[in-house]
Amino acid sequence: MMKKFVCFLLAVCMLLCVFTGCTASDPEPTQAPEPAEETTTIKVGALTGPTAMGMVKLMDDSDKGTSVNKYEFQLQSEASAFVAALAKGEIDIAAVPANLASVIYNNTNGGVKLLAINTLGVLYIVERGDSVNSFADLSGKTLYATGEGAAPEYALRYLLKENGLDGDNAPAIQWCADTTEALSYIASDENAIAMLPQPFVTAAQAKVDGLRVALSLNDEWAKLDNGSAMVTGVVVCRSEFAEKYPQQLEKFMQEYESSVKYVQENTEDAAALIGNYEIVKAPIAQKALPYCNITFITGTEMKADMESYLSVLNDMNPKAIGGKLPGADFYYGA
Repeated sequence: MMKKFVCFLLAVCMLLCVFTGCTASDPEPTQAPEPAEETTTIKVGALTGPTAMGMVKLMDDSDKGTSVNKYEFQLQSEASAFVAALAKGEIDIAAVPANLASVIYNNTNGGVKLLAINTLGVLYIVERGDSVNSFADLSGKTLYATGEGAAPEYALRYLLKENGLDGDNAPAIQWCADTTEALSYIASDENAIAMLPQPFVTAAQAKVDGLRVALSLNDEWAKLDNGSAMVTGVVVCRSEFAEKYPQQLEKFMQEYESSVKYVQENTEDAAALIGNYEIVKAPIAQKALPYCNITFITGTEMKADMESYLSVLNDMNPKAIGGKLPGADFYYGA
């Protein structure tokens, strides 16, 4: 009798296992943890100007040891200094002019990726009088400008053309060796008109009484409403670095975006940091920041804006972007 009862209990237990699955005591299959990414010090290059301004909070956090990643920052006055450094792996990430990013991509067979747009248009038409209030007002005048054979010239000529000011109606453009030369014409001739970049415009206003911003090329570009944008500065990364250190690259993007947001929302404090890192003197930076169009655009929006801008330059002079438009692999996260 006892034997039958034990058999009955065992049968009940087996039925319960069928209905409940008996999974509670089954060991969970374990997944092998992903191998930890090797930690590296990220070497970042930026130009002394708007392209570096958005990075100052990240630079400060790095120096204080409060950043997530470890960084080494290098500031240069000429973008050409980063071309060979990126190719040789001496710099991992760099803030460079938009067209130069395309040139580097083409010259290195896809050796860099575009991470973000960090600066929109920074070029302005200035004068001491009140004769220019639209692009049409430039007709028949002389315009002093810098950037011949580079992106500033192509942007200017594109806007002139879109406003019907090419050919006989175009202003006469006198190209200057640098901004100081252009400013000398403004200082000596009260009727002179010039195209200058920020933050030099703000510095010039401190030296020349009555110097007025007549037009923003960024605003004039936006008025065209043709789906393109005036892109000045971008951030690129070596493709090899992006493949080897994806986690740290994502952390950089997060920290950099936070830095840009800080600069946008804390003008006075950001200007002090900009002065501390000798990018631009703090009083000039504080006045110029609202007009430097510092931004952080990534993903599909970045790709659309960059492609349209590079297409404009390509139509003007393919050499300006390295001979051809970059491939889809140029755009990180798009």
